[in-house]
Amino acid sequence: MPRLSEVTAALDALWPPERAESWDAVGTVCGDPDAEVTRVLFAVDPVQEIADEAVALGADLIVTHHPLYLRGTTTVAAGHFKGRVVHGLIKHDIALHVAHTNADTADPGVSDALAGALDLRVTGPLVPENNLGRICELDRPETLAEFAARAAARLPATAQGIRVAGDPGMTVRRVAVSGGSGDGLFDAVRAAGVDVFLTADLRHHPVSEATQHSPLGLVDAAHWATEWPWCEQAAAQLDEISDRHGWDLRVHVSKTVTDPWSFHHTSPGAPN
Repeated sequence: MPRLSEVTAALDALWPPERAESWDAVGTVCGDPDAEVTRVLFAVDPVQEIADEAVALGADLIVTHHPLYLRGTTTVAAGHFKGRVVHGLIKHDIALHVAHTNADTADPGVSDALAGALDLRVTGPLVPENNLGRICELDRPETLAEFAARAAARLPATAQGIRVAGDPGMTVRRVAVSGGSGDGLFDAVRAAGVDVFLTADLRHHPVSEATQHSPLGLVDAAHWATEWPWCEQAAAQLDEISDRHGWDLRVHVSKTVTDPWSFHHTSPGAPN
């Protein structure tokens, strides 16, 4: 069986820590480098539900996309929910490793997985300078309404569902995608000349300005849903590494929905 240090070295080769943004917190959060690893669980969020799932699964390592301590901390006391996660992981000899913005800009990375989930053909990066986002093409044109239905059917179900801005009958041929929060990328999206931008966490003012600026279609999915496909991609990458090295790792992807929104009501008379 490989040691934790060997597995995390392989993960760092997939998603080099130096490619993370300066404000990010990636890498190993807890775990003994010399401990053996037999079972790995991939998830988006390092929350209590995922820690409990890892314990029940008998995992030795959790790999998440989102950091546990993004802003730093001076304590891991169990009186705080993040501290309780750390205490539980250490108690059960479970390591935690994070690949965040270094996975966003990897090749393949988070946006490649998002494009793959929607069966889109990737033609290049949306932001070439840092390999962020992807420009994609459809195999055949479809309407914005059809494309939104495709996203709703192929991404994990969440309370938010899919929000759409634009003419539902407009023709879609080229699409930009970016997993996670994407409303800071509108300049790159317009420069790419795509018909639709699929991302998450779109805010009122950027969307209002974007729709006034051009007939660009916007598809807004839940943040968690746009990043979950990366877990399956990352798990497959580690599986391949395990096979190559003869590690015989058991690699799992959590299907626990950790999107924080639990339900919504549609207002009477709201547009459909």
